[in-house]
Amino acid sequence: MPEARILFVCMGNICRSPTAEGVMRHLVREAGLENEIVIDSAGTGNWHAGDAPDRRATEAARARGVTLDGAARQITVDDFEDFDYLLAMDRDNLAGIRAIAPDEASAAKARLLREFDPASAGAPDLDVPDPYYGGPQGFETVLDQVEAACRGLLDEIRR
Repeated sequence: MPEARILFVCMGNICRSPTAEGVMRHLVREAGLENEIVIDSAGTGNWHAGDAPDRRATEAARARGVTLDGAARQITVDDFEDFDYLLAMDRDNLAGIRAIAPDEASAAKARLLREFDPASAGAPDLDVPDPYYGGPQGFETVLDQVEAACRGLLDEIRR
């Protein structure tokens, strides 16, 4: 039985959430916990359903030794049963997740990913910015923020 089941969620499931999924898989593999932690990602919308992760996100991740794969999908009500953590990339995503939660206990599973980054404690803005319409630096920022938060998440799961 897995120790933790994690779903990363952004808007379209092609940039931020697949990046978080890839980074977390990388960290979990390094820690030898592949059989104990289930990781997936989804989007609040279905615009990109079936699409591979964004090429720019994939290239930025690959440069850091992280693989992004899978196909975009939209979050479903079943995900609240299937996952322990539903981690949103920003406040809009968080609201989208909570809007489809079947009950209060399910809604409570939804949190912002950057809540797990110890360096972000008390920060007024815990959003991971959407890099889709920007340049290459946006994808680097996403990788930096996601890695810090995923390391904190992994530490919490291990406790």
